[in-house]
Amino acid sequence: MPTHRPLTVLQILPALHAGGVERGTLEIARHLVQNGHRSLVMSGGGRMVAQLESEGSTHFNWNIGKKSLLTLRLVPQLRQFLIEHQIDILHLRSRMPGWIGYLAWRKMDPATRPKLVTTVHGAYTVNAYSAVMTKGERVIAVSKTIHDYILTYYPQVAPSRIRLIYRGVDPLEFPRGYQPDSAWLTKWRNDYPHLAGKLIITLPGRITRWKGQLDFIQLISRLKHAGINVHGLLAGEADPRKTAFLQELKTQISALDLDQDISLIGHRTDLKEVMAVSDLVLSLSQDPEAFGRITPEALSLGIPVVGYNHGGVGEVLQALFPAGLVPLGDLQKFENTVRHCLSHPSIIAENKTFTLAHMQSSTLAVYQELVTS
Repeated sequence: MPTHRPLTVLQILPALHAGGVERGTLEIARHLVQNGHRSLVMSGGGRMVAQLESEGSTHFNWNIGKKSLLTLRLVPQLRQFLIEHQIDILHLRSRMPGWIGYLAWRKMDPATRPKLVTTVHGAYTVNAYSAVMTKGERVIAVSKTIHDYILTYYPQVAPSRIRLIYRGVDPLEFPRGYQPDSAWLTKWRNDYPHLAGKLIITLPGRITRWKGQLDFIQLISRLKHAGINVHGLLAGEADPRKTAFLQELKTQISALDLDQDISLIGHRTDLKEVMAVSDLVLSLSQDPEAFGRITPEALSLGIPVVGYNHGGVGEVLQALFPAGLVPLGDLQKFENTVRHCLSHPSIIAENKTFTLAHMQSSTLAVYQELVTS
C-alpha cells in the first residue's frame, strides 16, 4: 500500500455542543491525529472542544455559523487562513459555515488551493442556500437515503462525485451485552426507584415534535391498558424555543394518567447505560432520519430497536434487525411489534456495515484520493 504524505485537514461547523455532526467531526479528527495527520477544526466552540483538543486536534474559535450577512466578512479572513496554514483538505459540514468556506475557497488559485469536501448530513430544505453542501469536489452522503436525496434534488451533481459513507458505531464502545458498573446502577435505582420490575422502553432524541414523542405517549398508554407492566423513558432535552411543546407533552402525559408511567429524564451523557438497562429502544421520527446513530448503537449493545421504516433508521434496521421495522405512522403495527419484541428473544445481526472504523477509513480515503488525483 502506498505511503501518503501527512495532510493538514480543516473541518468547519457551527459549534461543538452535541449532536451527530459534532461527533462525526471529532471521530474524523481523532483518526487523522492517530494516523499522523494535522487536524484543525473551526467552530463557535462548545462543550466538546476540550475533548477535541485532548485528542490532539487544534480548535479555532470563529463565530462562523451565525446566520447573518455580517458573517460574510469572514470570507477574506478564512481565505488568508487557508493559505497561512497550508490546508490540504477543507471539509465543510454545515450550510452557513459551508458558504463562508466555499466563497473563500472559490477565489483561490485552483492549482494550489485545498481540495474541497462537503458532507450532506441531512435532507435539507431544497434551495440555493442548501445547495452549497453539494459543491464539494467530493460530496459525502451519510446514508443511501441522503445519496438518493442528492441525486433527486441536485441533478447537477455528478454521481461520480458522491461517496456513500455510513456513520459508524465503535463495537468496543458499544459491546454486545454491555452492563453498567455497580456505582451507576446504584445511582440509577436511587434516582428512579419506580422502574424496579418494569419493562423499560426508551425513546432517545431531542424534545421536538418530529421526533415522535406524542406517538410514544400514545404507545405507552396502549401497552398499559393491555396490562403490560411498562415504563417509558423520554431521554432528551428541549430546545429553549420548544418549551411550549415540552409543556404539551407533560399535559398529554397527565391527561392519559401516565405520570407514574413515563419519565422525562432530560439530556443524558450516559445514554449508553440508559439503553443498556432498557428492554427496548424506539425510533418514532416522523421525518426520515438522515442516519440516526441511536439505532445502530442500541443494536450493537444487543438491545432491540423498533422504528419506522424510512430514512437511515430503516436502512440500519433492514440490515441488522428487520423484525423491528414498522410502516410509517402505523401505530397499531408499532404496538404489535413492540409487544412481540418484549415477549420474544430478539435475533440481532452483528454490525459489520455501520462501524466507526469503516467511516473513519473511508473518509480518510476520500481525502487521499483527492490529494493524489
